[in-house]
Amino acid sequence: MAKQRIIKELENPFSTGESFEEIFNSVSNSPKEGSVIKGTILNIERDNVIVDIGFKAEGRIPLRDFPIVEQQKIKSGDVIEVFLDRVENSRSEASISREKALREEAWDRLEKVHAKGENVDGIIFGHVKGGFTVDLAGAIAFLPGSQVDVRPVKDISPLMNISQPFQILKMDKIRGNIVVSRRAILEEERSAERADALSNIENGSIIEGVVKNITDYGAFIDLGAIDGLLHVTDISWKRINHPSEILTLGETIKVKVINFDSEKQRISLGLKQLEDSPWEKIEKQCVVGEKYKGHVTNITEYGAFVELQPGIEGLVHVSEMSWTRKNLHPSKMVSTSQEVEVVVLSVDPEKHRLSLGMKQCEANPWVEFENNNKPGAVLEGKIKSVTEFGLFVGLLGQVDGLVHISDLSWDKNNSEVIKNYKRGDDITVKVLEVDHEKERIGLGVKQLSNDPFSEILDSCKKGDVKTVVVSGVNDSGIEVEITEDLKSFIKKGDISRDRIECRPDRFSVGDRIDAKVIGVDNDSRQVKLSIKALEVDEQKKAIEQFGSADSGASLGGILGVALDSAKKEAEEGKK
Repeated sequence: MAKQRIIKELENPFSTGESFEEIFNSVSNSPKEGSVIKGTILNIERDNVIVDIGFKAEGRIPLRDFPIVEQQKIKSGDVIEVFLDRVENSRSEASISREKALREEAWDRLEKVHAKGENVDGIIFGHVKGGFTVDLAGAIAFLPGSQVDVRPVKDISPLMNISQPFQILKMDKIRGNIVVSRRAILEEERSAERADALSNIENGSIIEGVVKNITDYGAFIDLGAIDGLLHVTDISWKRINHPSEILTLGETIKVKVINFDSEKQRISLGLKQLEDSPWEKIEKQCVVGEKYKGHVTNITEYGAFVELQPGIEGLVHVSEMSWTRKNLHPSKMVSTSQEVEVVVLSVDPEKHRLSLGMKQCEANPWVEFENNNKPGAVLEGKIKSVTEFGLFVGLLGQVDGLVHISDLSWDKNNSEVIKNYKRGDDITVKVLEVDHEKERIGLGVKQLSNDPFSEILDSCKKGDVKTVVVSGVNDSGIEVEITEDLKSFIKKGDISRDRIECRPDRFSVGDRIDAKVIGVDNDSRQVKLSIKALEVDEQKKAIEQFGSADSGASLGGILGVALDSAKKEAEEGKK
């Protein structure tokens, strides 16, 4: 429109009554495209604002291009700055933008603010990927989701469409990017408040706070500008399973500062410390050796905790729960909230520890068994289990005894004998030993009868001469039978006094020979024999009776005389 007017007036300069110079100056002073100029609002039509930029030119700006605050205030006659894109568009109107004008103005202003490190006011007005958009009075900035608050915000709606301060983190005019943070403002405020709050905190002081968050291990208490941790163990003198049993969110409570680390700015709080400790008089209230009743509060793998009075509980170790029920989980013997009778075993007021026992409330069955069953007593029992090393036998008084595999039979092959026993079988046993301190009872089965080998050994003394039967021959020697149940082995070197005659092949199975007993081993149940030792003894006797080697008599002659003499004595004995 303006362009057509200028062309028309140049074609007929006298039609308007203006001089050529005036028209030229008017043209030369016309607004430049790409610059910010001033305009007057003529009218607001629906969603558009009509603006007169002078030079007989008008433009149209969408109402949404105005900042939210400005949309509510603008009216006809207001003078505003606009950005001139084109003097005339396809509709013969000036192409203008309020947004671009504000942006140019805002960028200049924001660059100065950013250089000084100052904060700016803005309005959060929209959601984008990864964050939100903020109107900084004409410039649009990006607010990352992590920079909204010091903690994650689930609902941001209360923070939208209100003016609030932001800190500019980064600006890039070429790309048109501005990144701002609300969190930085809050952290600065909290830092100042925290420093002021920390100056008033010291160990032992009692302060008020609000329960801000509850977890499994405790609660965080808001002390104003800083949070403190109230650990679950410092909430109550009595056992609690979860802090929510005592505390509720938003509750205002008084707490005691039990540990303050100014360097790390960490505060440990206590609630139970506001009351006197029940452990101060524990030694008078819980006397060692006395019986008390209490309730089971907690069960673990290693025992059960029993509360004797509010705030006072002790541990009954699994080993102190029963005299006879071993290797059982505590939950198999007691249940939570069950009332039980216990005996105080030890008290440690400083460490707040109380050791309790349940089995001590009953008579010790191991002591009773030892008093009533001395070694040698014969008892009836039932096999509870069969193991590689023996049998566990259940006895009266719910105690168990062990029959070791070596005490099952006098037979050496007990690994086969034990296969004859089964769990649940009734069995007769003899008490071998009892140790009530170690809770051990030694039993035996073979001791119910005499050892057959001992009877045999009685007839096999060292030095005796035995007539035995050859039952086996090998290169190492000969195997012989002393009796039907007792065998021995004569080594090759013990077969004869003469080395030439030390040949096992001289003997055959079934031969009857004489041999001397040279040793008896009760542990290995073996009798050692020697033909050589017998020959040596006979030689000594013959020499003693009929001469010595120095007399010139030969051994053959001496033995011949000895044999003749023995034969005569035998004949005379027959007469």
